[in-house]
Amino acid sequence: MESKKLVIELFKSNVWANDIIQEVFKPHDISMQQFNVLRILRGQKGNPANLSDIQERMISKMSNTTRLVDKLIAKGLTSRVTCPNNRRKVNITITKKGLALLDVIDPILDKHEKEMTDALTKEEKIKLTSLLLKMKKND
Repeated sequence: MESKKLVIELFKSNVWANDIIQEVFKPHDISMQQFNVLRILRGQKGNPANLSDIQERMISKMSNTTRLVDKLIAKGLTSRVTCPNNRRKVNITITKKGLALLDVIDPILDKHEKEMTDALTKEEKIKLTSLLLKMKKND
């Protein structure tokens, strides 16, 4: 019975957190998955990434990375260049517009994440993170 309660609370917490975070992205016309791609590309520090690199680092492995990147390109937030040495390889980079968008969203997201976790002490946050990671080790 305790396992069932825990799993239900995990699902409810996921929906609660998703709803809050989606409100951060909505005014900027991007999804959580698109934001994840932008953060991955920013982490490349100017170096390009390929689709499989991005897919590997996505929070949701079910995301259609090609579709996400195409949408970000259409918005001018990323660019795609075919590698001159290997035409099958595609390099993806974040644009200045993409970096500027992250500069706007990051402090708003930080504020919401802090508010969402304010009821917990630092030690409780560390413990909860540790317990969630421990649960996923069976993955």
